[in-house]
Amino acid sequence: MWKLLYNLGLLVAAPVIAGVLASKPRCRRGFLQRMGWQAHPSDRVRDTRPLIWVHAVSLGEAVAAVPLVKALHERHPDYRYIITTVTETGREVVEERLAGVAEHRYAPMDFSWAVTGMVDRLRPVLYLFVETELWPNLLWTLRDRRVPSILVNGRLSSRSFRRQDIAGIRALYRSVLRSITLCLMQSDRDRQRIVALGADPEAVHTTGNIKFDQPLPAMEGETSLRRSFGLHEGERLILAGSTHPGEEELLVSAYGQIVNEHPSAVLMLAPRHIERVDQVEAMIRGAGFVVQRKSRIGERVAGPRVIILDTRGELARAYREAVVAFVGGTLVPVGGHNLLEPAVWGRPVLFGPYTDHCAEMAVLLDEAGGGRRVLGVEDFVRCCTEWLSDQDACHTVGQAAKRVVLDNQGALKRSLELIESCLGPSPTRSEPSADTAPGLAMARS
Repeated sequence: MWKLLYNLGLLVAAPVIAGVLASKPRCRRGFLQRMGWQAHPSDRVRDTRPLIWVHAVSLGEAVAAVPLVKALHERHPDYRYIITTVTETGREVVEERLAGVAEHRYAPMDFSWAVTGMVDRLRPVLYLFVETELWPNLLWTLRDRRVPSILVNGRLSSRSFRRQDIAGIRALYRSVLRSITLCLMQSDRDRQRIVALGADPEAVHTTGNIKFDQPLPAMEGETSLRRSFGLHEGERLILAGSTHPGEEELLVSAYGQIVNEHPSAVLMLAPRHIERVDQVEAMIRGAGFVVQRKSRIGERVAGPRVIILDTRGELARAYREAVVAFVGGTLVPVGGHNLLEPAVWGRPVLFGPYTDHCAEMAVLLDEAGGGRRVLGVEDFVRCCTEWLSDQDACHTVGQAAKRVVLDNQGALKRSLELIESCLGPSPTRSEPSADTAPGLAMARS
């Protein structure tokens, strides 16, 4: 019954869904593939290797999936790897970081014809999906074809859990969750929640967060990135990454107070959605600050100013240049982004009260003294001025943040062991090297 009702609802909504996708420039690329109306050219080429399909909806999930896919490829080189994403930023991560290891495809919408067509073309032997991106038709189709499906790095925010924990919806999700072979969850809280929604307790494991196992981004040189930001010797960078509307105004206001005491401080904003750059720049100019876009920095400007990081793929490396880092989506009710990106560089981490999407990381950083929760402009100003005034204290906090990352590694290794339990013997099996593994969308709200 649930399958019939779900597909009737999708069919009624299909014109609206297609119209919304077609109307957004960032969604037009791959539109025909996503709707199931066009196959990728490579899918017509016969390839007899067994195929593992990994789904990583957007940028954050794609980044998290990179070391997992690399480790699988190293251990099972005779498998073919396809990574699907929904967003362009996810596609860019796959094509840049997994070149020669995996191929990219756009994920099909959950229409039965689109899902069935892609599964029949790819004929995967295993399906992995990152961070609880549940699509009923896809999971039902894989179950019917006896293809194991594994949720990797699963999480359930409080908001998502409340939304799904309604009698009628819970019955639908129980049917979907029972189609999943294994659920590898980030924390015990996530494990308890997904079991409460109907997952088989025997199939659910707490493996930790594979984002702790991310390798450091490759650096071109000690000074090249700092120079590209237009920073002078002695200037100290406050970097706010993955920021959202309403948050940037608060950060710029706080910066106005910080530079009164620390005129060598420079603020950098990295908007989560790069298409908002014009809007962010207008806001900064309206606040009376000199503003530069990273992509247009020519002759370097001195003095208090705000830099907008308007280029893709540089934020994780940019955190290394910061004295203090703030992770966005936390001063406004978004739920937060990856707090570990600055922590791996040994940088003090600030975040706001809204950390539902990164709750475990926030608690660990707070308890270890590697980060602080700020409730608004006053708290932000106080923390930044304290750390800018006391370099030793700043270094101590940063090292505590880095220790949190190091102490919590190992989720990748645990996940790999469980994933391999669902794989048949590959044509050849290579032993892992010492550095293979360092010690309806429910979570997208």
